[in-house]
Amino acid sequence: MTIAAKDFGKVAVLMGGWAAEREVSLVSGKAVLDGLLRRGVDAHGIDVGRDVLSVLAAGSYDRVFNILHGRGGEDGVIQGALEILRLPYTGSGVMGSAIAMDKYRTKLLLQALGLPTPGFALIRDADDLDAACELGFPLMVKPVLEGSSIGMSRADDPDQLRTAWAKAAQCDSPVMAECWVSGAEYTAAVLGREALPLIKLETTHSFYDYDAKYIADDTRYLIPCGLDRAGEAQLQSLALRAFDAVGASGWGRVDILMDRQGDPWLIEVNTVPGMTGHSLVPMAAKAVGMDFDELVWRILAQTLGSR
Repeated sequence: MTIAAKDFGKVAVLMGGWAAEREVSLVSGKAVLDGLLRRGVDAHGIDVGRDVLSVLAAGSYDRVFNILHGRGGEDGVIQGALEILRLPYTGSGVMGSAIAMDKYRTKLLLQALGLPTPGFALIRDADDLDAACELGFPLMVKPVLEGSSIGMSRADDPDQLRTAWAKAAQCDSPVMAECWVSGAEYTAAVLGREALPLIKLETTHSFYDYDAKYIADDTRYLIPCGLDRAGEAQLQSLALRAFDAVGASGWGRVDILMDRQGDPWLIEVNTVPGMTGHSLVPMAAKAVGMDFDELVWRILAQTLGSR
């Protein structure tokens, strides 16, 4: 079926919001908005506030491109509201969004399904630090409900673990410790039912942190990723299994670490990945000949079918 720009009607591009990733979302949102406008779509950017439902209702929109990162936009909250308004929207539904946003419950699910993910422990309070130490060091400590590596840090001993926990807890989120995996880092962008070419990430930082993602100019993105065809296909298949496991749909990204023995480990599923100049999904799309404008068009086109 050939799709014309008029078929989308009036499109709201939701960006900004009130989460810690607000600034990244604004950059992503402008890029998405500009891409849709270049393709002739009647698209309108909305910097989301608590009045977003009345804004959407008053605007007589036909569908939504959701590019809100983090809490409120990536966790099932806006998705549930859009369901009530009967507005088709991009990306995962309520359940997939809620599960994927919660790193701890994502890992519980992956573990229950027998999918490889590093050992982990929830740190509810200081009394849980001893149990986290039993995982062994080093550990990655992260807020359960944040993205973009916000609040994350490495701990090499019990004292650093306590410091890292205190830092992560400042994000007003439960905190999780995860066994550190030494090795290569890959990400698999998912579009529809297809895993795009893998990207291998290389950074001089101790891990792929916020600065490495959005600021540093020396982060390397390798496409082709360096794996042979069979190895890449294996990780792509694993990524799709994780995507399906949490109930994600439409588009997203799955992060994977491969240890020095060549064993893969699932880290997390992202249901509204970044779309900035440093972002990974557009890079993966470009590797298969899909420019940015075509990518956002295809993501939006998914809203024309039934959810």
